Amino acid sequence: MNTIIIDTERCKGCYLCIEACPKNCIEQNGRPNASGNYPVQFVLASECIACALCALVCPDVAITVFRHVKEAKTADTAMA
Repeated sequence: MNTIIIDTERCKGCYLCIEACPKNCIEQNGRPNASGNYPVQFVLASECIACALCALVCPDVAITVFRHVKEAKTADTAMA
């Protein structure tokens, strides 16, 4: 399953990532961080397509995207 990690202390709450996400997998967190900003949080992991648009638009480089990659079966493992 694809996932994103948000560094909530770096996030200043510009919400550009919310607008960029085509699957609406990011929303505002209801709790402020140490700077008093309301960071974002990752929701709907099952919908995330790992397009990384959120990370690309983040001016604070607070988002890391992880894409789940299925291992391809090789001829050696398929015959075993």
